[in-house]
Amino acid sequence: MRAKMRLMGFRGATVKPLNEEAAAELGAELLGEAIVFGVGGLCLYLEYARQAGAARRREEEQAAAMRDLRDRLDRLHHEVEALAGNRPAGHAPGGPSHAPAASASPAPDVSNPAP
Repeated sequence: MRAKMRLMGFRGATVKPLNEEAAAELGAELLGEAIVFGVGGLCLYLEYARQAGAARRREEEQAAAMRDLRDRLDRLHHEVEALAGNRPAGHAPGGPSHAPAASASPAPDVSNPAP
């Protein structure tokens, strides 16, 4: 009872002793509330830990994807530099000497679409 009075903000108040039945009932009520509060707090902590782990895994996956893209970009950059180094002097990319090769099949006629 003294603990309950302290929780309610009464300091130094004299409390008459409780009988055994009332003390047992009050103790059981406090213990039950403490257990419910503890279980609720544990559930909150476990959910927080789960969310934090999921966010960390997502960030790691994004970082790995960024590293992979950066590596691929570097590789492509090196390939472009290598191709640019093999180009004969005086030829600009996209010029007449760099026209795409004619394909084996003729291009479809788009002026007369089929019904």
